[in-house]
Amino acid sequence: MPTVERFEPGEFCWIEVATSNQSAARSFYSSLFGWTAQDVPIGPNDFYSLMQLQGRIAAGLYTMRGDEAKAGVPPHWKLYIAVESADETAKKAASLGARVIDPPFDVMDRGRTAVFHDPLGAPFQVWQPKKRTGLGVTGDPGSLCWAELSTPDASRAKTFYEALFGWKLEPGQGKDAGYLHIRNGQKFIGGVPPAHQRSASAPPHWLIYLASADVDKTFHRAQDMHARTVLRPMDFEGVGRVAMLADPQGAVFALYQEAGK
Repeated sequence: MPTVERFEPGEFCWIEVATSNQSAARSFYSSLFGWTAQDVPIGPNDFYSLMQLQGRIAAGLYTMRGDEAKAGVPPHWKLYIAVESADETAKKAASLGARVIDPPFDVMDRGRTAVFHDPLGAPFQVWQPKKRTGLGVTGDPGSLCWAELSTPDASRAKTFYEALFGWKLEPGQGKDAGYLHIRNGQKFIGGVPPAHQRSASAPPHWLIYLASADVDKTFHRAQDMHARTVLRPMDFEGVGRVAMLADPQGAVFALYQEAGK
């Protein structure tokens, strides 16, 4: 199993589910991916679930806060990007047109984080590690393997994210034309689909992809557990097989199986 000891600045380093029913979501993802939960107390009658894959952290899971629920925010997945300084990143993000939702704050002794909306409105988080580097496994079935930005203005997003994280957003070729590949250093970590492929009614957002050894099997198991179908399994030539689901509480995620595997 590929394990992760540290993340380079600019890499996706943490994912978590903000849910309306923590117990039900924990049961769903545990059954779907073989995760086990380690519950960490974070307040009176409140805890954060570290979801582990063979002893390595694959994701986090927690109950949405009252202000989010009152604002009508649906259950959702969150994506964190590694940075050297959350404070400096917050200043730079604001200067580039991002909205700072939660200014930098410490998460106990684990790290320092901040929450933003990019200039188009897509939420994202940053993570400055202290005792917690980030996820313990990526790329294996049941763990994060990719993330995509759904945005109505890819050109503006390219300008923002390249300036903030030093990414390179590079256009694909041939059948992949119109898709921007996100490269952090020498590593491709995600992408930006062309605007015509997104639903005009969907707000800008980041979509996380979880690897699967068999997308169809995982997809149908999720359906059996009352997940909602967003995109049925389909092949992308030379890339792999993909499906998209909303868990029983409504948080949307995607599945990915590499071509030839």
